[in-house]
Amino acid sequence: MSEDQNTTNTTIQKPKWLRVKLPVGKKYKELRGLVDKYKLNTICTSGSCPNMGECWTEGTATFMILGNICTRSCGFCGVKTGRPETVDWEEPEKVARSIKLMNIKHAVITSVDRDDIKDGGSIIWAETINAIRRANPETTLETLIPDFQGNKTNINRILAVAPEVISHNLETVRRLTREVRIQAKYDRSLEVLKYMKDQGQRRTKSGIMLGLGETEAEVIETMQDLVNANVDILTIGQYLQPSKKHLPVKEFITPEQFEKLKVLGLSMGFKYVESGALVRSSYKAQRHLI
Repeated sequence: MSEDQNTTNTTIQKPKWLRVKLPVGKKYKELRGLVDKYKLNTICTSGSCPNMGECWTEGTATFMILGNICTRSCGFCGVKTGRPETVDWEEPEKVARSIKLMNIKHAVITSVDRDDIKDGGSIIWAETINAIRRANPETTLETLIPDFQGNKTNINRILAVAPEVISHNLETVRRLTREVRIQAKYDRSLEVLKYMKDQGQRRTKSGIMLGLGETEAEVIETMQDLVNANVDILTIGQYLQPSKKHLPVKEFITPEQFEKLKVLGLSMGFKYVESGALVRSSYKAQRHLI
């Protein structure tokens, strides 16, 4: 997060504060055994999340629905791009069973973008939330949704089933959106977030990544845009390159810079700000319910 835009594409070494501790603990081992035995599909394992052990110990896990092939080709994302498989209408019950087996207290549901189907996957989204509630009435839910191309009919399906938190990530600053998110639009994402709040959604949430060449002024502007959209919760993390085919890391943000943004965000009006190198969208998600 430079003060100017004079960044380079030279490879830079990961700093010591990005060293990830291996997951440990009885609870983690139990859940890992269940995931492996029943072949449960969590984004925690498939995405090799650095916070997996911590989240699982606290009873939180993230599940990805609607397949593992996305119709979009974002420059930061490791999910495969291409023609997705047909919708699995049994998936809602499968996810609900997985959550029950793992005894998850707070579940985060996310998905690939499904621009190939008229409803954008919103029907499966709603069915999944309903199935989870039937099987796990005590489990709270966060939904990390795509923008559904701004289609309000599809967004309304999510609002109608009223998850405790609805999240949609802005990912990056306005200037870098076309390069980082390609098929997405900065203002459309803001409009989706504001619309959900205007419709009465109690908690909305968004996240951004740093280290892609943004300036500090641009980050602050983005945070203000999210405040203006009445977003309650903000996550700020370090971008890490999934492969050599993806956008390079331009800068590693220091812990001091992350802490500065957390303090600033809270002063701007966010109810919660999670800011740190290893912070991801679902980091400490269960704490955002208070």
